[in-house]
This record gives sequence, C-alpha cells and structure tokens, in this order.
Amino acid sequence: MKGIAFSQSKHWHPTIKTTPTKQTDRNLNTNLLQFSNNNSNHNPSSRRPNPLPCFSINPSKIPTPLTHKTTNPPLVVVGSANADIYVEIDRLPKEGETISAKTGQTLAGGKGANQAACGGKLSYPTYFVGQVGEDAHGRLITEALEGGGVHLDHLNTVSVAPTGHAVVMLQADGQNSIIIVGGANMHCWPETLPDEDLEVVRNAGIVLLQREIPDSVNIQVAKAARRAGVPVILDAGGMDAPIPSELLKFVDILSPNETELARLTRMPTESFEQISQAAAKCHEMGVKQVLVKLGAKGSTLFVKGEEPIKQSIIPASRVLDTTGAGDTFTAAFAVALVEGKSKKECLRFAAAAASLCIQVKGAIPSMPERKSVLDLLQSL
Repeated sequence: MKGIAFSQSKHWHPTIKTTPTKQTDRNLNTNLLQFSNNNSNHNPSSRRPNPLPCFSINPSKIPTPLTHKTTNPPLVVVGSANADIYVEIDRLPKEGETISAKTGQTLAGGKGANQAACGGKLSYPTYFVGQVGEDAHGRLITEALEGGGVHLDHLNTVSVAPTGHAVVMLQADGQNSIIIVGGANMHCWPETLPDEDLEVVRNAGIVLLQREIPDSVNIQVAKAARRAGVPVILDAGGMDAPIPSELLKFVDILSPNETELARLTRMPTESFEQISQAAAKCHEMGVKQVLVKLGAKGSTLFVKGEEPIKQSIIPASRVLDTTGAGDTFTAAFAVALVEGKSKKECLRFAAAAASLCIQVKGAIPSMPERKSVLDLLQSL
C-alpha cells in the first residue's frame, strides 16, 4: 500500500503455541501467544499482570501446543475505555423536557476498548493500552476485554480518577446520541509514556488511535510507531477540536465519518464530490490515505494520487443499534490490512463486520467473531 511499510520490526520476537486440533476455517486464527513483559507499578496507577495472554476463542480447551515463530505482529490499540450507560427512548427530549426511558443498562464501551475488543473477537492478537479507574465500571470493562481475548498488560488502573463513561441515548430506529465523560481517559496519563508501553507500539503490526484520550498521548504513540515503521490509523472520532498538525504528520490513514470530515476540513460533505474535495484537503494536510465512513452509503478509501475505492454497505437483516459500528469497521479494516489483504478486500471485510455489529445491542457485545464475518462474506 502506498505510503505504508508493513515490514516486521526487528524487535518482534514472540513465541507462539498452536493448537494441533483441526480448524473449521484455515483463516480462523486460534493461536496462543506469549510475550515477555517488564511491567512495573506506577503510583497512583497500577498495571495488570498477565504473563500468559491468550487470543484463543476458548483457551481452556487448548492442549499442550507446539512452538514456532509467528509472522503476525499484533494489533495495538491505544485509546479510551468507557462504561456506556444505555437508555432506550422513542425520541430525544426537547429543551427543558423530561421523558421516560423504556429500558436502561450499562455496558462496556469507549472507542479504544471497542476497537480492541473487535480485534480480539476477530481472532487477531490484540493489545490495549489505556486507563480505567478503581471502580465497578473499570472492572466491567476489564472483564469485557478479557472475554474478547484482548491482552491487558498495558491497561492501567488509576486511583485518582473514575473510569470514563458515556450516556448513550438509543432511539427506536437504532440511531444514537452520545455524551462522554472523560474520567481516567483524559486524566492521570504520565507526561512521558513508559518505555514498556512504547515498546509494544514499536513491535506492532499496526496501531489504532482515536481522539478520546489526550492528543499528547496520541502524538507520542504515533511518533514511536513511525520511527519503527509501524503504520498508524487515526479514527477521527472523539473530542470536538482540530487535530494537531504534529499528530497528523505521523498518521498513515485518517478515518473520519462524514460529520468528522466536515468538521476537520470546514468543508461541506453532503455529496460524494464534496466528500472527495474534503478528502483532498486532508491530503494537503499531510495524510496520504483517508478512509471515510459514510453510514448507509458505505465507505470510500481515498489514496493520494489514486482513484477512490468505494464499498457499499452489506445490508443487515435488522438494525438494532448503530453504536460501535464505526469502531467495528475501523478495527476490522486494520485487521485485514495487517494480514496483507488488498485495499478492496479490507473494505469488504470491514463492511461485513459492521453489518453484523448493528444487529446486536451494545458496543463490545455486538462485535462479531471472525467466523461470522467470513460466513457472511461467503454467503454473498
């Protein structure tokens, strides 16, 4: 892919154990990986010890495996983790109005955690670097990520800030409006990230960032990735503020939706021609590839100097909740990309994953397994 180098870092030396049992699909990765870690405790935060990370669907049933080197360096997601407080409503309240919700529940979410969970559920080795508080919401998120097979050695628990959370107002048509409280996502990050966190970034196959953590953290991560030759995808979702030019210059693929693209470029994005012009503006800002999520209109990858690659949606049998669909799309695209698929194949794989996501309520609970995505693609 133009502008992105996928050569494996010379620092990457994992040990992989594989299951000698028969797989139902040769593309379904059920590997168990071990990584050496040099974690230390940091006040007021602490790190979760996890010396034997597992990326298998069901690690308890894996017999003693064989050992050899892997050619798949991990997906590393650096970002936010939220407790999503869902309220189902018929419509949004008007100013000064109080309405009753049909139901309410709290589920694990946050753009970073969503994308990490998606990588894990797609059976690709995935690390998450982020922060939660010492509270029930933090435990909720930790359990959800562990259940998705995500490696959490680089998840900090901080004592002086609560876990981030969001209020998700889910309407009858599946559309949502969201209010975010940053909490630990926006506070307590060290001024300089620990080298152990940057090392896992340098050893990644691809890095995913979003904008629900401080820009200073994203800049450090993107810079470390660029120096190691690791491609970076920045999801433009998150804080409503311009993206620093210092961050953009280290980003290989910028992934906004239509609204975010308009806000970033201060240009209209109502037609495809306008979207193309806005993407060209991003190219002028230093980003060579722009992956635009267009909701019901699909997606388009704009690569500087090349023809846009369009992908229509893969229709869902029902739409229950669009929360997390964009994160699912971005993470699935990243997984396909690091696995060496073509740009067109990456878009199609991501579209299938997003189609499955919107048929289930919740963000992390709706992330599809790899086999479900492959089965959907084979049925088309």
